Amino acid sequence: MPERPKNAPFSLRGEIGEAIKKKYGADAEYPWLRYPDYAVFRHADNQKWFALIADVPREKLGAPGEGAADVINLKIPDPLLIDLLIKKEGYFRGYHMSKGNWLSVLLDGSVPVGEIESLIEMSFFATASNKEKQRMRGPKEWVVPSNPGYYDIVSAFDGTDTILWKQGRGIKKGDTVFIYAGAPVSAILYKTEVVETDIPFDYRGDGLRIGAAMRVRLKKRYPPDRFTFKVLNDVYGIYAVRGPRGIPEPLSRDLDL
Repeated sequence: MPERPKNAPFSLRGEIGEAIKKKYGADAEYPWLRYPDYAVFRHADNQKWFALIADVPREKLGAPGEGAADVINLKIPDPLLIDLLIKKEGYFRGYHMSKGNWLSVLLDGSVPVGEIESLIEMSFFATASNKEKQRMRGPKEWVVPSNPGYYDIVSAFDGTDTILWKQGRGIKKGDTVFIYAGAPVSAILYKTEVVETDIPFDYRGDGLRIGAAMRVRLKKRYPPDRFTFKVLNDVYGIYAVRGPRGIPEPLSRDLDL
């Protein structure tokens, strides 16, 4: 970023800019000759902005004091959160942005760095492509179905703790996959961890097509009478297991017991 005058007010501009570069790999861009200190940070793939650091007259923000102040503009997908934050010191509706979705945050130390970094992460995800969101998200839990008519899932882990499985859309390395055996078993039998994805696998037959596989490692077995379809339906509100799906928190907790 351009050097600030020595007598400029205290600003977290440099610290925040370096933090953005380190975590998200985004360099500051200065697209406007008229506003040489306006720094834009954008996604590499879709080119959308997720942060704008600018020096703005305090009177235009509605902030106390005189002169200009550095702010960071961030996209916040929750209007109710914006309404709550602007009641706190250092937060304002987005300057020069859509006031319904963007927030301006002072970089003068009135807002802690940790809070600013959390909001930057929120803005990054709000503006990211689906591919980038998938790459950046944390581990997730899934339940996936299996058909004993196609594959002997009951004996799948006999003699081994790692098998190949059809890769479900959205599943990535590090996720937890609970394998549900269809009728006549109709129950969750295994808890596994995804250790590898995007393994080329070309299978077509018996109405089943597999274009990519994942490798899963066994973590836990469940008795076939514990998490039956009836229990999933009656207790946890799962009415069908036709493809990979997330699981509700109560089921996640009980599967870990």
